[in-house]
Amino acid sequence: MTPTAAILVIGNEILSGATQDANTSYICAHLNRRGIRVMEARTVPDVPAAIIGAVNELRAKFTYVFTTGGIGPTHDDITADCIAEAFGTPIDVRDDARKILQGYYDGRGVELNEARLRMARIPDTATLIDNPVSAAPGFCLGNVFVMAGVPKIMQSMLIHIDTMIEGGTPVIARTVACHLKEGDIAFELGDVQKDFPEVDIGSYPRDGQTPSLFLILRGTDEMQLHSATERVAALVKARGEEPQLL
Repeated sequence: MTPTAAILVIGNEILSGATQDANTSYICAHLNRRGIRVMEARTVPDVPAAIIGAVNELRAKFTYVFTTGGIGPTHDDITADCIAEAFGTPIDVRDDARKILQGYYDGRGVELNEARLRMARIPDTATLIDNPVSAAPGFCLGNVFVMAGVPKIMQSMLIHIDTMIEGGTPVIARTVACHLKEGDIAFELGDVQKDFPEVDIGSYPRDGQTPSLFLILRGTDEMQLHSATERVAALVKARGEEPQLL
């Protein structure tokens, strides 16, 4: 079976609009290449009940859960404690995480103060996730992977996570672009979808762009995907348009 995943974005700054989430699309693309199907992406505030509830719900539904945000040195970085509570696992400053931070800050002549030491709070049974950018580790507990919210750091953590997860068959995508409007072929496009249930067919209009409609087909079976793409291209051609296969 194809592994599934959920992404849980944690942070008031995302929900307030102060910070734009740049991580979800990156994680989705990365997991897609690994053959892991992202089934849900959710954003929650820095509220313990919301984080704990979402983690417990998602980890029961999907093969993997990837969280971003809330593992820094400030008072509102509560993700690690919430993950520990969700699993019923003790949490405190761990020697292995402390050692990593101590070496990083000593090498820069910076004090490992109480605030920075918060980033060494790791649930007892969790496995550390490397952070080659700023040292403070993420961690994995059960099927939940806890990462930083800063995009550069999150992306570096994914490199280590790749060694900790099992992928499946990668999803292949084909695009048929044209100048039609969605309503011109919506009915017939639905018929193609019924004939190819294993292929996801999406219609995406682009205002003010040329071409103006992108019909994107995704699937794991190359033969099915090829046949479905040919059908969609034929629909476009039947409407007097020359399809562009991208």
